[in-house]
Amino acid sequence: MKVILTQDVKGTGAAGEVKEVADGYGRNFLIPRKLAVPASAGALRGVEQRKQADSKRAAAEESDARKLAERIAAESVVLRAKVGDQGRLYGSITSADIADELSRRLGQSVDKRRIELAEPIRHLGTFQAPIRLHRAVTANLSVEVQAEA
Repeated sequence: MKVILTQDVKGTGAAGEVKEVADGYGRNFLIPRKLAVPASAGALRGVEQRKQADSKRAAAEESDARKLAERIAAESVVLRAKVGDQGRLYGSITSADIADELSRRLGQSVDKRRIELAEPIRHLGTFQAPIRLHRAVTANLSVEVQAEA
């Protein structure tokens, strides 16, 4: 029996997949629990349309992320902080500080969790901060830390 899974079923498949299952398993377990529907011609067309819509949406998201990555790569963020001896900062520059400044400069919100700093910045200088915008898109932001006047 062919069924279309409406939810993820452990050991069987993920939601939206068309699977061939035993008649009893489909009739007595999957369909009554609304985990699957019988694979009719109309239902198969609906699954195909949903897949096409999902792929178009994913392509649009990736395109938007690539455009944002180009804007971010062109930007340079300058942050000022109090400095002690030998150029060490009092405190540190975190991904939240970078996200706030970048959001202000771009005019669009940037989530601090997307900025992948290995550790907070504690020295003066110029650093590269990778920003994960999409599963396949990462932008590098130049962050310059200067002494506060």
